[in-house]
Amino acid sequence: MRLAEPNKPHRKSGFEQALSLYDLPRNATVHLISRSENETYKVEAPSGGQWALRVQRPGYQSKSALASEMAWLAALRRDGVLATPVPIAGLNGEWVQVALLQDAPQARNVVLFAWEDGRQPVIEMDLCQCFRSLGAITAKMHAHSNTWQRPQGFERFTWDFESALGESPRWGRWRDGLGMDAHKLDLFGRTVDLIGDRLAHYGRAPDRFGLAHCDLRLANLLLHEGNVKVIDFDDCGFSWYMYDAATLLSFYEHLPGAAGLIQFWLEGYRTVRTLARADEEEIPTFVMLRRLLLVAWVGSHTETDLARSLGVTYTDQTVDLCSAYLKRFG
Repeated sequence: MRLAEPNKPHRKSGFEQALSLYDLPRNATVHLISRSENETYKVEAPSGGQWALRVQRPGYQSKSALASEMAWLAALRRDGVLATPVPIAGLNGEWVQVALLQDAPQARNVVLFAWEDGRQPVIEMDLCQCFRSLGAITAKMHAHSNTWQRPQGFERFTWDFESALGESPRWGRWRDGLGMDAHKLDLFGRTVDLIGDRLAHYGRAPDRFGLAHCDLRLANLLLHEGNVKVIDFDDCGFSWYMYDAATLLSFYEHLPGAAGLIQFWLEGYRTVRTLARADEEEIPTFVMLRRLLLVAWVGSHTETDLARSLGVTYTDQTVDLCSAYLKRFG
């Protein structure tokens, strides 16, 4: 599958230009539904058609990386692994378009998907069966990535220790988390050092490290007619497969019983793919890696509603997690 070259943007007001790049009704309405790394809009036509338009944050993903995401989505669906979101090609036949939106000073990469029905699960629900199903789905994705022949020019982020907690972090420095003080800097720093040591020992064998979703948080799942749908592959990339397990608990790692939900995910995972004891034993390390990565994300994304809602409290709630991790593995 060929990964496309950039197409040239041209300016129209609002979303008119973006919609004109696709075979969409010109009288469609556009409503913001979420803002995180990117902005996602619901596009609705008076006739009843619905789509999801994802507008990329400038500089976050290259056009080639976005086309690579679409290539994996298409392969997962074609190979019968799971029913992934369906990307819609533009009039030029390419998945990734370039548009100038709402008088923005620079062009933005945009992708369009068919609308997915369903409701987002919430932490207050009984998530046992949801996580069992998700475990099996995740194992199928991992098995697929292990054997899939990626197209020439395939490009995705690598989510490893350095990009998360090292000196070149993708989502900001954990040291710049909200509400940091001398005690937290010392405690978090010792935790980061231990995470780094354990992951260096764990290694990157092909059965442990490969192309994965990398963001299986509740906001990226939909429940529909008894099935679990996985959406938003925007952060898919190369990482440890067990990092996917840690992302299940994103923003809820500190809640009593949250870690126990991973056992249901593991039950489902093992129905599809063998899991070594060493892989399961390292999941707490990936939970701490993800948690501190999100502390950094909150500190560097204070303009988002999610970061504002979490605030300093999220950093404070990380203290006990670090202490428990150091006591267990230090």
